[in-house]
Amino acid sequence: MSFRWEEWHGEKLGWTRRTFYVRKSDMLDRPSATSLSTGSFGPDLVSELLLGMRLVGVDYRRVELSPPFTYAFGEGDSRAKFLFLARGTITLRAPSGELHQMKAGDAALLPRGGRHLIGSSAEAPQPCADLATLPREPLCTQVSGIMDCAEKAGSAEERVLIFSACMDFDLGSMHPLVALMPEVMRVGTLLTRYPEILPMLEAMAREVHQGRAGYAGILARLADVVAASIVRAWVECGCGDATGWIAALRDPRLGRVLVALHRDPGRDWTLAELAKLMGASRSVFAERFLAVTGVPPLRYLTEMRMRLAAQWISKEGMPIDTAAHRLGYSSHAAFSRAFKRVTGYPPSQAPRAA
Repeated sequence: MSFRWEEWHGEKLGWTRRTFYVRKSDMLDRPSATSLSTGSFGPDLVSELLLGMRLVGVDYRRVELSPPFTYAFGEGDSRAKFLFLARGTITLRAPSGELHQMKAGDAALLPRGGRHLIGSSAEAPQPCADLATLPREPLCTQVSGIMDCAEKAGSAEERVLIFSACMDFDLGSMHPLVALMPEVMRVGTLLTRYPEILPMLEAMAREVHQGRAGYAGILARLADVVAASIVRAWVECGCGDATGWIAALRDPRLGRVLVALHRDPGRDWTLAELAKLMGASRSVFAERFLAVTGVPPLRYLTEMRMRLAAQWISKEGMPIDTAAHRLGYSSHAAFSRAFKRVTGYPPSQAPRAA
């Protein structure tokens, strides 16, 4: 399923039109046909390695809260969360205790989920109730409305207005990047470098405030795209402390190897083939790969395969034998041993999507 929209930019940009195409299950553009054999590094390598990223909202909420307040959310839930603040100001407290001040028009992605607090200010009363305990009213499929005691505020304009999403966030074979991401990824820090995000935030604000027909569904799609844009911008800006990954991507020869592995994980790769692809001896290649990624090449390949297998089996319902075959295993027993070694449980015990 695809989504398309156009934006017209005014005099300062020469009245140009920009058209966006986004797939619901794949929130990043497909890479161009630039040849990897040239060894050049650019956005296409990032797109290639993030092509399997799935960041799709599964539960959305339009939340109105009357100050003063403090609410907890995300207790025991490791799924990603997305917040867009349409009206008012809030203080977001991460599990580490770090505080983030947000104002109207700001958005944040919480890639690892977990228990966070939102308050009308840093001094808002505690202890607090969980946001999930407030009554919910269905607005449309997957979107509900939540409001606390409205009589605490003099008017609707005094109430804080938030659009939030609980998201399935899966980077597939690049899943280790999630552990390296900040607890809170704010969009406000990206707008100078990525001004194209601003029109999407403005569109979200209009939809929240105007409440036009179908607004909840449009908000849900915009939230998916903004959250994916935050992840992509973080990668393109250097991945913060994830220096190994970005160093690999910026090393043209090693980048070719990584892209080849991710493109064809089921191939029977050998150390000699990978070294040849990089244009180095086996020893030099193995040392460089280990120094940059933190793991030996063939272990990296096995772990990547098993993360993909877990995704296919758990979330897509793929038969175990099919997953094993796609990843180059002719023996069910060998695949099961590798799967358990990486995940900690056999493939037959992998959780299945409801």
